[in-house]
Amino acid sequence: MKSNTINKKEIDKFSKIAEEWWDPEGKFKPLHKFNPIRISYIKNHIINTLKLDNGNEPLKNVKILDIGCGGGLLAEPMSRLGAEVVGIDASDKNINVANLHAKKNGLNIKYICASPENFKNDTKFDVVLNMEIVEHVEDVDFFLMTCSKHLKKNGIMFIATINKTLKSYLFAIVGAEYILRWLPIGTHEWEKFVKPEDLITILSKHNLKLDSLDGMKFNLIKDEWSLSSDKSINYIGKFINN
Repeated sequence: MKSNTINKKEIDKFSKIAEEWWDPEGKFKPLHKFNPIRISYIKNHIINTLKLDNGNEPLKNVKILDIGCGGGLLAEPMSRLGAEVVGIDASDKNINVANLHAKKNGLNIKYICASPENFKNDTKFDVVLNMEIVEHVEDVDFFLMTCSKHLKKNGIMFIATINKTLKSYLFAIVGAEYILRWLPIGTHEWEKFVKPEDLITILSKHNLKLDSLDGMKFNLIKDEWSLSSDKSINYIGKFINN
């Protein structure tokens, strides 16, 4: 088993385009489109699971660790909803961009350049976010094991990633990268995609039990993402730490 989840090639790839994180028409445009459905899914599941009733700050006092936080596209809305957010990323450039943007917007988010295995923290989190990250790490099993160590008992881990199917190859790589040019060519490697059943098996070894699993699909006409029963390309899962 590896002792390191950092894939240098993947880190370099995202570091090169770090300046574009907050440009809704830039290289991260697909994530900007993706964000509303991710935010509502995470928010609603946290409120329902933790039985919260905090009014205007629905996630008040909820401690969230955003792993592979990039430029902070998800950490910022979570902070605005009242959560106490820590974002970690293995790319220095991403962390710098995230820090600057949060300060500019008066948000109190703690950003640290780290991977889950070398992130030193005394407190455990109510929620761990692994969004669009497992398909970029070096060793998924070791990565998820180290992530689980940062989660409280009965805490929630959210994972969004891409299924390993012929359809995902055609749509997420050929379509999104080569035809529509939504993403830079080489953003994804099909070999690194993870099937839901494999993800569930790995997480169960680390005491994380599947609570819900949903597909996500993009509507070209409406130009928006929605939840779907079709998990053949993008999917999102909620796991509880037993």
